[in-house]
Amino acid sequence: MPNPNFSFRLLHTDARSAARRSAFHTPHGAVQMPAFMPVGTQGSVKGLEVEQLRATGAEMILGNTYHLALRPGEEVVAALGGLHAFGGWDGPILTDSGGFQLFSLADRAKVSEEEVVFRSHIDGRPLRISPERAVAIQEALGSDVAMVLDHVVGLPNPPEVVRDAAERSVRWALRCQKAARRGDQTLFAIVQGGLDESLRAWCARELRELDFAGYAIGGLSVGEEPAEMYRILSSTCPELPANKPRYLMGVGRPEDLLEAVRRGVDLFDCVMPTRNGRNAQAFTDRGPLRLRNLKYERDDSPLEENCPCPACRRSRGYIRHLFMANEMLGPILLTLHNLTYYQRLLSAARTAIERDRFEEFRQEKLAGWACAAKEPS
Repeated sequence: MPNPNFSFRLLHTDARSAARRSAFHTPHGAVQMPAFMPVGTQGSVKGLEVEQLRATGAEMILGNTYHLALRPGEEVVAALGGLHAFGGWDGPILTDSGGFQLFSLADRAKVSEEEVVFRSHIDGRPLRISPERAVAIQEALGSDVAMVLDHVVGLPNPPEVVRDAAERSVRWALRCQKAARRGDQTLFAIVQGGLDESLRAWCARELRELDFAGYAIGGLSVGEEPAEMYRILSSTCPELPANKPRYLMGVGRPEDLLEAVRRGVDLFDCVMPTRNGRNAQAFTDRGPLRLRNLKYERDDSPLEENCPCPACRRSRGYIRHLFMANEMLGPILLTLHNLTYYQRLLSAARTAIERDRFEEFRQEKLAGWACAAKEPS
Protein backbone atom coordinates (compact mmCIF):
# COMPACT_ATOMS: atom_id res chain seq x y z
CA MET A 1 0.00 0.00 0.00
CA PRO A 2 1.45 3.46 -0.93
CA ASN A 3 2.61 5.58 2.00
CA PRO A 4 0.99 9.05 1.72
CA ASN A 5 3.96 10.61 3.52
CA PHE A 6 6.24 9.81 0.58
CA SER A 7 5.99 10.34 -3.15
CA PHE A 8 8.23 10.00 -6.19
CA ARG A 9 7.74 11.95 -9.42
CA LEU A 10 9.57 11.13 -12.63
CA LEU A 11 9.83 14.55 -14.25
CA HIS A 12 11.78 13.81 -17.43
CA THR A 13 13.88 11.14 -19.12
CA ASP A 14 16.78 12.19 -21.32
CA ALA A 15 16.07 11.76 -25.04
CA ARG A 16 19.29 9.81 -25.76
CA SER A 17 19.86 7.81 -22.59
CA ALA A 18 18.03 6.35 -19.60
CA ALA A 19 19.05 9.31 -17.39
CA ARG A 20 16.12 10.44 -15.22
CA ARG A 21 15.21 13.79 -13.69
CA SER A 22 12.96 13.15 -10.71
CA ALA A 23 11.94 14.31 -7.23
CA PHE A 24 11.46 12.30 -4.06
CA HIS A 25 9.27 13.85 -1.36
CA THR A 26 9.67 12.87 2.32
CA PRO A 27 8.32 14.19 5.64
CA HIS A 28 11.54 16.21 6.01
CA GLY A 29 11.55 17.72 2.54
CA ALA A 30 12.13 16.94 -1.10
CA VAL A 31 15.22 15.52 -2.78
CA GLN A 32 15.93 16.58 -6.35
CA MET A 33 17.33 13.63 -8.29
CA PRO A 34 19.76 12.41 -9.44
CA ALA A 35 21.19 13.16 -6.01
CA PHE A 36 24.25 12.42 -3.90
CA MET A 37 24.00 11.75 -0.16
CA PRO A 38 27.03 12.65 1.99
CA VAL A 39 27.84 9.83 4.40
CA GLY A 40 27.28 10.62 8.08
CA THR A 41 27.91 7.10 9.35
CA GLN A 42 27.78 7.93 13.05
CA GLY A 43 25.35 10.84 12.91
CA SER A 44 27.96 13.27 11.60
CA VAL A 45 29.56 14.01 8.25
CA LYS A 46 33.11 14.13 9.54
CA GLY A 47 34.39 17.64 10.24
CA LEU A 48 31.31 19.59 9.16
CA GLU A 49 28.49 21.33 10.95
CA VAL A 50 25.05 21.00 9.39
CA GLU A 51 25.05 24.60 8.13
CA GLN A 52 28.27 23.92 6.23
CA LEU A 53 26.83 20.67 4.92
CA ARG A 54 23.68 22.38 3.70
CA ALA A 55 25.80 25.04 1.96
CA THR A 56 27.40 22.34 -0.23
CA GLY A 57 23.98 21.74 -1.80
CA ALA A 58 23.25 18.46 0.00
CA GLU A 59 19.56 17.69 0.54
CA MET A 60 19.72 14.17 2.03
CA ILE A 61 22.34 12.43 4.15
CA LEU A 62 23.06 8.85 5.21
CA GLY A 63 23.56 7.23 8.63
CA ASN A 64 24.43 3.65 9.52
CA THR A 65 22.45 1.21 11.65
CA TYR A 66 25.41 -0.94 12.72
CA HIS A 67 27.55 1.96 13.91
CA LEU A 68 24.75 3.90 15.63
CA ALA A 69 23.49 0.76 17.37
CA LEU A 70 26.97 0.28 18.87
CA ARG A 71 27.36 3.88 19.96
CA PRO A 72 25.58 5.69 21.35
CA GLY A 73 22.83 3.04 20.91
CA GLU A 74 19.51 3.58 19.21
CA GLU A 75 17.77 4.06 22.58
CA VAL A 76 19.97 7.07 23.30
CA VAL A 77 19.28 8.56 19.87
CA ALA A 78 15.53 8.03 20.35
CA ALA A 79 15.64 9.61 23.82
CA LEU A 80 17.32 12.68 22.33
CA GLY A 81 14.58 13.15 19.74
CA GLY A 82 15.65 10.83 16.93
CA LEU A 83 18.45 11.14 14.41
CA HIS A 84 17.26 14.49 12.99
CA ALA A 85 17.25 16.25 16.36
CA PHE A 86 20.29 14.32 17.59
CA GLY A 87 22.51 15.46 14.72
CA GLY A 88 20.79 18.77 14.00
CA TRP A 89 19.97 17.88 10.38
CA ASP A 90 16.38 18.76 9.51
CA GLY A 91 16.42 17.36 5.96
CA PRO A 92 15.78 13.81 4.77
CA ILE A 93 17.94 11.01 6.19
CA LEU A 94 18.46 7.48 4.90
CA THR A 95 19.92 4.77 7.14
CA ASP A 96 21.77 1.75 5.84
CA SER A 97 20.77 -1.47 7.58
CA GLY A 98 24.21 -2.84 8.41
CA GLY A 99 24.25 -5.22 5.46
CA PHE A 100 27.39 -3.63 4.02
CA GLN A 101 29.23 -4.50 7.24
CA LEU A 102 28.72 -8.16 6.31
CA PHE A 103 31.28 -7.40 3.60
CA SER A 104 33.48 -4.77 5.23
CA LEU A 105 33.63 -6.60 8.59
CA ALA A 106 33.36 -10.15 7.23
CA ASP A 107 35.96 -11.45 9.68
CA ARG A 108 33.80 -10.18 12.55
CA ALA A 109 30.42 -11.44 11.32
CA LYS A 110 28.69 -14.82 11.47
CA VAL A 111 25.65 -15.22 9.22
CA SER A 112 22.76 -17.61 9.72
CA GLU A 113 19.28 -17.63 8.21
CA GLU A 114 17.92 -16.04 11.38
CA GLU A 115 20.39 -13.21 11.91
CA VAL A 116 23.90 -11.80 11.74
CA VAL A 117 26.07 -11.78 14.84
CA PHE A 118 28.83 -9.17 14.73
CA ARG A 119 31.74 -8.84 17.08
CA SER A 120 31.99 -5.13 17.74
CA HIS A 121 35.03 -3.49 16.14
CA ILE A 122 35.14 -1.25 19.22
CA ASP A 123 35.22 -3.68 22.15
CA GLY A 124 34.45 -7.16 20.76
CA ARG A 125 31.01 -7.49 22.32
CA PRO A 126 28.35 -9.22 20.20
CA LEU A 127 25.78 -7.25 18.24
CA ARG A 128 22.92 -9.33 16.88
CA ILE A 129 21.03 -7.96 13.87
CA SER A 130 18.14 -9.87 12.34
CA PRO A 131 15.88 -8.37 9.67
CA GLU A 132 13.36 -7.51 12.37
CA ARG A 133 16.05 -5.99 14.59
CA ALA A 134 17.44 -3.94 11.68
CA VAL A 135 14.01 -2.41 11.17
CA ALA A 136 13.50 -1.82 14.90
CA ILE A 137 16.83 -0.01 15.20
CA GLN A 138 16.06 2.20 12.20
CA GLU A 139 12.58 2.96 13.52
CA ALA A 140 14.16 4.06 16.81
CA LEU A 141 16.63 6.22 14.90
CA GLY A 142 13.72 7.79 13.03
CA SER A 143 15.26 8.11 9.57
CA ASP A 144 13.01 8.93 6.63
CA VAL A 145 14.20 5.95 4.58
CA ALA A 146 15.18 2.63 6.16
CA MET A 147 16.99 -0.06 4.20
CA VAL A 148 16.20 -3.75 4.41
CA LEU A 149 18.89 -6.02 5.82
CA ASP A 150 20.68 -7.67 2.93
CA HIS A 151 23.54 -10.12 2.58
CA VAL A 152 26.52 -8.46 0.87
CA VAL A 153 29.42 -10.63 -0.32
CA GLY A 154 32.66 -9.54 -1.94
CA LEU A 155 33.59 -10.13 -5.57
CA PRO A 156 34.78 -12.40 -6.98
CA ASN A 157 33.05 -15.24 -5.11
CA PRO A 158 31.87 -18.71 -6.18
CA PRO A 159 28.47 -18.62 -7.94
CA GLU A 160 26.81 -20.65 -5.20
CA VAL A 161 27.92 -18.12 -2.56
CA VAL A 162 26.54 -15.19 -4.59
CA ARG A 163 23.25 -17.01 -5.26
CA ASP A 164 22.83 -17.97 -1.61
CA ALA A 165 23.33 -14.34 -0.56
CA ALA A 166 20.86 -13.05 -3.16
CA GLU A 167 18.19 -15.57 -2.18
CA ARG A 168 18.69 -14.80 1.50
CA SER A 169 18.43 -11.08 0.76
CA VAL A 170 14.97 -11.62 -0.76
CA ARG A 171 13.80 -13.65 2.25
CA TRP A 172 15.17 -11.04 4.64
CA ALA A 173 13.50 -8.23 2.66
CA LEU A 174 10.10 -9.84 3.20
CA ARG A 175 10.80 -10.19 6.93
CA CYS A 176 11.80 -6.51 7.09
CA GLN A 177 8.64 -5.50 5.29
CA LYS A 178 6.48 -7.47 7.72
CA ALA A 179 8.28 -5.90 10.71
CA ALA A 180 7.93 -2.25 9.60
CA ARG A 181 5.54 -0.17 11.72
CA ARG A 182 6.32 3.57 11.40
CA GLY A 183 4.11 5.51 9.02
CA ASP A 184 6.58 8.39 8.77
CA GLN A 185 9.37 6.07 7.55
CA THR A 186 9.54 4.12 4.32
CA LEU A 187 11.52 1.04 3.35
CA PHE A 188 13.76 0.41 0.35
CA ALA A 189 14.68 -3.07 -0.88
CA ILE A 190 18.16 -4.04 -2.12
CA VAL A 191 18.90 -6.07 -5.25
CA GLN A 192 21.82 -8.49 -4.92
CA GLY A 193 23.28 -11.04 -7.33
CA GLY A 194 26.92 -10.18 -7.89
CA LEU A 195 27.93 -10.01 -11.57
CA ASP A 196 25.31 -12.54 -12.71
CA GLU A 197 22.80 -10.67 -14.89
CA SER A 198 20.16 -13.39 -14.69
CA LEU A 199 20.46 -13.61 -10.91
CA ARG A 200 20.19 -9.83 -10.59
CA ALA A 201 17.09 -9.89 -12.81
CA TRP A 202 15.53 -12.65 -10.70
CA CYS A 203 16.25 -10.78 -7.48
CA ALA A 204 14.81 -7.53 -8.89
CA ARG A 205 11.63 -9.28 -10.03
CA GLU A 206 11.13 -10.99 -6.66
CA LEU A 207 11.56 -7.71 -4.80
CA ARG A 208 9.39 -5.85 -7.30
CA GLU A 209 6.53 -8.21 -6.45
CA LEU A 210 6.78 -7.08 -2.82
CA ASP A 211 6.11 -3.46 -3.88
CA PHE A 212 8.69 -1.51 -1.88
CA ALA A 213 8.79 2.29 -1.96
CA GLY A 214 12.24 2.27 -3.58
CA TYR A 215 14.88 -0.10 -4.85
CA ALA A 216 18.62 -0.10 -4.25
CA ILE A 217 21.31 -1.91 -6.18
CA GLY A 218 23.79 -3.28 -3.68
CA GLY A 219 26.86 -5.47 -3.71
CA LEU A 220 28.78 -3.44 -6.30
CA SER A 221 32.06 -1.54 -5.96
CA VAL A 222 33.25 -4.47 -3.84
CA GLY A 223 36.19 -5.57 -5.97
CA GLU A 224 34.91 -5.74 -9.55
CA GLU A 225 36.11 -3.62 -12.50
CA PRO A 226 34.04 -0.52 -13.37
CA ALA A 227 33.04 -2.02 -16.74
CA GLU A 228 31.52 -5.00 -14.94
CA MET A 229 29.55 -2.70 -12.66
CA TYR A 230 28.23 -0.76 -15.66
CA ARG A 231 27.20 -4.02 -17.34
CA ILE A 232 25.17 -5.04 -14.30
CA LEU A 233 23.56 -1.60 -14.04
CA SER A 234 22.58 -1.75 -17.71
CA SER A 235 20.75 -5.02 -17.20
CA THR A 236 19.36 -4.38 -13.71
CA CYS A 237 17.85 -0.89 -13.98
CA PRO A 238 15.27 -1.92 -16.63
CA GLU A 239 14.05 -4.61 -14.21
CA LEU A 240 13.18 -1.99 -11.57
CA PRO A 241 9.89 -0.07 -11.48
CA ALA A 242 10.00 3.18 -13.44
CA ASN A 243 7.84 4.90 -10.82
CA LYS A 244 10.13 4.25 -7.84
CA PRO A 245 13.53 5.70 -6.86
CA ARG A 246 16.64 3.72 -7.80
CA TYR A 247 19.61 3.91 -5.45
CA LEU A 248 23.14 2.66 -6.19
CA MET A 249 24.79 1.99 -2.85
CA GLY A 250 28.36 2.97 -2.03
CA VAL A 251 29.37 4.35 -5.44
CA GLY A 252 31.64 6.24 -6.07
CA ARG A 253 33.94 8.12 -8.38
CA PRO A 254 32.52 11.07 -10.35
CA GLU A 255 32.71 9.07 -13.58
CA ASP A 256 30.83 6.19 -11.92
CA LEU A 257 28.03 8.55 -10.94
CA LEU A 258 27.56 9.79 -14.50
CA GLU A 259 27.73 6.30 -15.97
CA ALA A 260 25.11 5.14 -13.48
CA VAL A 261 22.85 8.15 -14.10
CA ARG A 262 23.10 7.35 -17.81
CA ARG A 263 21.67 3.90 -17.04
CA GLY A 264 18.77 5.18 -14.92
CA VAL A 265 20.05 5.50 -11.33
CA ASP A 266 18.62 8.31 -9.18
CA LEU A 267 20.46 8.27 -5.85
CA PHE A 268 24.02 7.71 -4.60
CA ASP A 269 26.18 7.70 -1.48
CA CYS A 270 29.90 7.20 -1.00
CA VAL A 271 32.63 8.09 1.50
CA MET A 272 35.01 9.01 -1.34
CA PRO A 273 34.56 12.81 -1.36
CA THR A 274 34.92 13.09 2.42
CA ARG A 275 37.59 10.42 2.97
CA ASN A 276 39.70 11.60 0.05
CA GLY A 277 39.31 15.18 1.21
CA ARG A 278 40.70 14.27 4.62
CA ASN A 279 43.66 12.76 2.77
CA ALA A 280 44.50 15.91 0.76
CA GLN A 281 42.78 15.01 -2.52
CA ALA A 282 40.48 17.50 -4.21
CA PHE A 283 38.09 16.59 -7.05
CA THR A 284 37.98 18.94 -10.03
CA ASP A 285 36.86 18.95 -13.67
CA ARG A 286 40.51 18.39 -14.56
CA GLY A 287 40.77 15.33 -12.36
CA PRO A 288 41.87 14.95 -8.73
CA LEU A 289 44.53 17.21 -7.22
CA ARG A 290 46.86 15.64 -4.66
CA LEU A 291 47.62 18.67 -2.57
CA ARG A 292 50.61 17.25 -0.71
CA ASN A 293 52.48 17.24 -4.02
CA LEU A 294 55.41 19.70 -4.02
CA LYS A 295 54.27 21.29 -7.28
CA TYR A 296 51.44 23.04 -5.40
CA GLU A 297 53.73 24.70 -2.83
CA ARG A 298 53.71 28.09 -4.59
CA ASP A 299 50.52 27.63 -6.59
CA ASP A 300 48.35 30.71 -6.03
CA SER A 301 45.36 29.46 -8.06
CA PRO A 302 42.14 28.15 -6.49
CA LEU A 303 41.33 24.46 -6.52
CA GLU A 304 38.79 25.17 -9.25
CA GLU A 305 37.66 28.36 -10.93
CA ASN A 306 34.01 29.34 -10.34
CA CYS A 307 33.57 26.95 -7.40
CA PRO A 308 31.68 28.77 -4.60
CA CYS A 309 33.05 26.69 -1.71
CA PRO A 310 35.23 28.27 1.04
CA ALA A 311 38.28 26.25 -0.01
CA CYS A 312 38.26 27.88 -3.46
CA ARG A 313 38.63 31.30 -1.84
CA ARG A 314 42.12 30.18 -0.78
CA SER A 315 45.12 29.14 -2.86
CA ARG A 316 46.28 25.62 -3.56
CA GLY A 317 49.53 26.58 -1.89
CA TYR A 318 47.75 27.60 1.31
CA ILE A 319 45.71 24.39 1.46
CA ARG A 320 48.88 22.36 0.87
CA HIS A 321 50.48 24.23 3.78
CA LEU A 322 47.58 23.28 6.05
CA PHE A 323 48.09 19.60 5.31
CA MET A 324 51.86 19.74 5.64
CA ALA A 325 51.44 21.49 9.00
CA ASN A 326 48.74 19.02 10.15
CA GLU A 327 46.25 21.85 10.62
CA MET A 328 42.62 20.76 11.14
CA LEU A 329 41.40 23.31 8.62
CA GLY A 330 42.94 21.44 5.67
CA PRO A 331 40.70 18.36 5.87
CA ILE A 332 37.67 20.54 6.64
CA LEU A 333 38.22 22.73 3.59
CA LEU A 334 38.77 19.81 1.21
CA THR A 335 35.74 17.98 2.60
CA LEU A 336 33.67 21.07 1.88
CA HIS A 337 35.14 21.38 -1.58
CA ASN A 338 34.65 17.75 -2.56
CA LEU A 339 31.07 17.60 -1.35
CA THR A 340 30.35 20.86 -3.18
CA TYR A 341 31.94 19.38 -6.30
CA TYR A 342 29.71 16.29 -6.15
CA GLN A 343 26.59 18.39 -5.59
CA ARG A 344 27.48 20.76 -8.45
CA LEU A 345 28.15 17.78 -10.72
CA LEU A 346 24.73 16.27 -10.11
CA SER A 347 22.97 19.63 -10.22
CA ALA A 348 24.49 20.17 -13.67
CA ALA A 349 23.48 16.63 -14.63
CA ARG A 350 19.86 17.40 -13.66
CA THR A 351 19.90 20.47 -15.89
CA ALA A 352 21.44 18.50 -18.76
CA ILE A 353 18.74 15.83 -18.49
CA GLU A 354 16.00 18.47 -18.54
CA ARG A 355 17.53 19.86 -21.75
CA ASP A 356 17.99 16.43 -23.36
CA ARG A 357 21.75 16.90 -23.52
CA PHE A 358 22.96 14.54 -20.83
CA GLU A 359 25.11 12.57 -23.29
CA GLU A 360 26.97 15.72 -24.35
CA PHE A 361 27.41 16.69 -20.70
CA ARG A 362 28.76 13.26 -19.79
CA GLN A 363 31.22 13.28 -22.68
CA GLU A 364 32.47 16.74 -21.75
CA LYS A 365 33.13 15.69 -18.16
CA LEU A 366 34.77 12.39 -19.12
CA ALA A 367 37.02 14.20 -21.61
CA GLY A 368 38.20 16.63 -18.93
CA TRP A 369 38.96 13.86 -16.45
CA ALA A 370 40.71 11.79 -19.15
CA CYS A 371 42.97 14.67 -20.20
CA ALA A 372 43.97 15.25 -16.61
CA ALA A 373 44.85 11.57 -16.21
CA LYS A 374 47.41 11.89 -19.01
CA GLU A 375 49.15 14.90 -17.48
CA PRO A 376 52.30 14.35 -15.39
CA SER A 377 51.69 14.39 -11.66
